[in-house]
Amino acid sequence: MSLRVHQIGPACTVQDQGRTGLLDQGLSRSGAADQLALHEGAALLGHSPDCAALEMAGIGGTFEATQPINIALTGAPMQASIDISPVAWNASHPLEPGQKLVIGAVKQGNYGYLHIAGGIDAPLFLGSRATHLTANVGRAVQAGDLLPAGQASGRAGMKLRPDDRFNGGELRVVTSFQTPLFDQNTRDRFAGTTFRRGARGNRMGVQLDCDGDGFAAKGQLNILSEVITPGDIQMTGTGNPFILLPECQTTGGYPRIATVLPCDLPRAAQTPAGAEVRFKFVTLDDAVTLHATFLAELSRLRARVEPLVRDPNDIADLLSYQLISGMISATD
Repeated sequence: MSLRVHQIGPACTVQDQGRTGLLDQGLSRSGAADQLALHEGAALLGHSPDCAALEMAGIGGTFEATQPINIALTGAPMQASIDISPVAWNASHPLEPGQKLVIGAVKQGNYGYLHIAGGIDAPLFLGSRATHLTANVGRAVQAGDLLPAGQASGRAGMKLRPDDRFNGGELRVVTSFQTPLFDQNTRDRFAGTTFRRGARGNRMGVQLDCDGDGFAAKGQLNILSEVITPGDIQMTGTGNPFILLPECQTTGGYPRIATVLPCDLPRAAQTPAGAEVRFKFVTLDDAVTLHATFLAELSRLRARVEPLVRDPNDIADLLSYQLISGMISATD
């Protein structure tokens, strides 16, 4: 089973949960910018969250089923239709051979995800199917490609209420090794500032803008390069914060004021340009508790899935459906 790609946006790549344990080899994790979206797709289709999906940045494409296949749509809501009939986002749908799925522009957020039952069976490299463009691992999906599916039929006609993470908001952070390089007044001002997502951003990181002075560390020109992880907040020479994302470099010399919790990285990645962001420092103990809660919520996603009830106004051949079966008594 597979989907044939007829048209595709310029920044669509196959992603899974990425590669871990390779920082000492100079390779960052990569993987989906919104890891929660992978788990939502897995819950809708009933397969493993380790399965790979198509990550679509800003705009999707046109896809044709070559065999009967079930798909799911998660992440940033995008315009979507099957054979010109609109379909729900954060839901799973069946595709019959020859049917065309069209995914248009994003409505909120940045990254939408197309899941195929069983996952996209892209080649494994160092234990992952994730494309890592900055490391020249794999390439963006192109028109004419086939997206082969793994060995699972999945389930269609299901929906899942999405987590609201597509309009910015509060990001919880912990102190890092370099936080003490910023004096207390600078840290307090950082925590009290409302930032705006800037226009610059990709899978390596996103820039934040604000009114007023930038943020500088003491002796920052003498800082040696150190290990970096997704979620680190670097300060550039202009004092603008950058939140680092899955394809960030493995080491860097810009000072880092804090690190976004992994459970808040989906919100950071999905914050659209111009949306407001605020930071809240939490203790390490609180961060551990928050992350454990997040993992528990991921494990409960499958239990939250429910049948997708279609709006009769969207069903062109309504009279062909058996909407009521059996006997109905007006007195019992």
